[in-house]
Amino acid sequence: MGFSTIIDILGSMIIGGTLMVILWRLNDATTATTYNYSGELSLQQNLATVALIIENDFRKIGYCANWNQMPDSGKILLAENDKIKFLTDVENDGFIDTMYYYLGPTSELSMTENPRDRVLYRVINSQTPVASNLGVTQFYLIYFNPLGDTIPFPITQPGEVSTMEINLTVENTAAYDQQYSSAFWRQIRLVARNLKNR
Repeated sequence: MGFSTIIDILGSMIIGGTLMVILWRLNDATTATTYNYSGELSLQQNLATVALIIENDFRKIGYCANWNQMPDSGKILLAENDKIKFLTDVENDGFIDTMYYYLGPTSELSMTENPRDRVLYRVINSQTPVASNLGVTQFYLIYFNPLGDTIPFPITQPGEVSTMEINLTVENTAAYDQQYSSAFWRQIRLVARNLKNR
């Protein structure tokens, strides 16, 4: 075996090694892109699901199929920046129900990769809270009086609330290389038609 044969072998090993490194990097980039795009789709679906449920429930504040059962005032029982409790008729059966939304602490979801995601709870009457772990990282409410002015916290008279703003942020519960995507939804000046009836 001559000197030129050894150089040919070394040259082919270098070229082959370079091609292998390029293929590994291409595979890694393809995996990251696929993971991120599927994560984006899941993120948008989660946000749409949570927003649809919240908007549907909040628009029914003060609603009851038997309107004589609903009190004239006090339809919102608790109004905080990340909690709200209100009267509504969930089953549309003419009986008043109490609905309570609140955000759990970050420590509850230590099993997910995302350190910021939290559980959004939805409680009807005194039933077991229904938790949704769809990557919610922010659930923030702002309340306005009939003149459109922001009501400062703490709100001692929830009956003063006329409209509200809902802010919701959702992130991936798992991410590729710690790159969490996020999506934001805001309902500006949501008005529940039955909030100020009578």
